[in-house]
Amino acid sequence: MLPLLLALALLLSALLLWSLRQNGSPALTEYEIAAPGLPESFDGFTIAQVSDLHNAVFGEGNEKLLRLLREAEPDIIAVTGDLIDSRHSDTDAALDFIRAAAETAPVFYVTGNHEARLDFDAIEPRLREAGARVLRGESVILSREGGSIAIAGIDDPALIGQEGSAAERAAAALEGLIDEETYTVLLAHRPELFDTYARYGANLTLCGHAHGGQIRLPLIGGVFAPGQGFFPEYDAGLYREGEALMLVSRGLGNSLFPLRVNNRPELVAATLRA
Repeated sequence: MLPLLLALALLLSALLLWSLRQNGSPALTEYEIAAPGLPESFDGFTIAQVSDLHNAVFGEGNEKLLRLLREAEPDIIAVTGDLIDSRHSDTDAALDFIRAAAETAPVFYVTGNHEARLDFDAIEPRLREAGARVLRGESVILSREGGSIAIAGIDDPALIGQEGSAAERAAAALEGLIDEETYTVLLAHRPELFDTYARYGANLTLCGHAHGGQIRLPLIGGVFAPGQGFFPEYDAGLYREGEALMLVSRGLGNSLFPLRVNNRPELVAATLRA
């Protein structure tokens, strides 16, 4: 019995050390996404997605993460919520990251459920001053060589209001937001609302929130995600519903559960192809 317990203890220790090392080393995950309806002038347009940072810091001044951002050579950077963690918030560190990221590419920002727990009305102007375009039920038209696309964003449902379900609140924010004639990339925090995003005409939605399921099992995927429970349907990667696509980032930081297991933090780089 003793040798078995010793072997188990060594195995668990090795798993812990491996996980801790992974947790401190973000990876760049690259996608090429076929985008019917995308103007030819936007072929090769790259979006770097930063999600669920939760005030994590990778290297001094977040240099490891900023280096990955520069490596991705994005046209824009999309921050899809929970940049700040409500349980151990450091707004100044989050703003420092936005300032540095904005030196690489324009930054577009939407809120997550953790921003909803903070005084976001006080934080928002500081984010704008740091260089983020905060999208709260609005869209921005980007033009290139005669073609245009829209970058739209909605608040997390917890910030939209208290009336109705999360899906109903998201639907209220999306009402009239998306022009079906314009290829639209929607930034939204919660992937479990994919059918709502698709119904309102988003061509590609970028989400986070699921943390990749926090613990990932081989051949199975994520174990648990907020809003979805155990063995979530949308934990990481690319999903399709009809003609609509959704890309879910595993995110970068941790929140209530302090450790990722077999789930390296990721920066996503999505390149659109006409």
